[in-house]
Amino acid sequence: MTHKFQHKEIWFVYDGECLLCKNAALALRIKEDYGSLNILNARHEQGHPLMDKINERAFDLDEGMIIYDGSDFFHGKDALQFMARYGDSRGVFNLANKALFWSGTLTKVIYPWLRGVRNALLRFNKVERIDNLALKNEPIFKSIFGDSWSDLPPVIKKHYANHPYTNDVTKVEGTLDVMCKSPLKYLSLLMKVMGQIPIRNEQSVPVTVCFDSDEHTKYFHFSRRFRFKDQKPYLFYSRMLQLKDNQVIELMRFGLGWKMRYTWDGQKVILKHDGYALSLFGHFIPVPLTLLMGKGYAEEIPIDDKTFSMITNITHPWWGKLYEYKGQFMIVED
Repeated sequence: MTHKFQHKEIWFVYDGECLLCKNAALALRIKEDYGSLNILNARHEQGHPLMDKINERAFDLDEGMIIYDGSDFFHGKDALQFMARYGDSRGVFNLANKALFWSGTLTKVIYPWLRGVRNALLRFNKVERIDNLALKNEPIFKSIFGDSWSDLPPVIKKHYANHPYTNDVTKVEGTLDVMCKSPLKYLSLLMKVMGQIPIRNEQSVPVTVCFDSDEHTKYFHFSRRFRFKDQKPYLFYSRMLQLKDNQVIELMRFGLGWKMRYTWDGQKVILKHDGYALSLFGHFIPVPLTLLMGKGYAEEIPIDDKTFSMITNITHPWWGKLYEYKGQFMIVED
């Protein structure tokens, strides 16, 4: 069968295994004077020519439904706004959609919650992702490094080898010299409660770091184990998520995050401070903590195919360098 896209022929592409998406597809009515509506189940129509158009434009159907009006694509929250603007007023669903999503601001606030509910329902029912972009096939950090990915030395590629939506694990071991100055030392209890960096001064601390992927998300998980003398191992957990291009956020306990930019300058990986944010219901809200906590910075320098050195520090605009840990790691499992 040959599919032809006519003028004012609206296509609604949805996840047929998602109860919310399916109900929306069946209930939606488009104003008669705008066009006719066709619905397309993305799980059953992988060979449809419209799916090729969607994939070419890198629209992730696991991140949101698609509406195509014959010339433009509307993805996720933009699709909801399209439905509110051009949907018919008949029916409870259409009226509710108009009330909730006519405002761009309100749509931006509500949409991450809806997406979270959708993902939770699919996980509960043990339904796999559509993965129309085959994201599992590429490492998480390939798109973060962009064109520089092919220039990275082997040890850095191994370090960042994890794929999204998998159970990949990469493990490194080494030692770090940890330095902490006042006034950060006086915040040690608060930092521990918040799951932050260890507030200690000690040389050659054995450290094991596991980088884990999650089969349900694109997060890159860190699990760090510091073995200080005369103390139980200090565990420091965090997770990273790409925000856009080379901008990444590292989230700690209670949703506090450090935003940074990843670059490869030909000699080393640089993580440059880009502010702080709080993760709240799928939104990353900027918070002005630089004057309180200072700016973060990190480098990773390749040594050989399995070894790299690294340095991380925090510098305050008034008090200078408050914190630093530096050392060397070897990849022991990938």
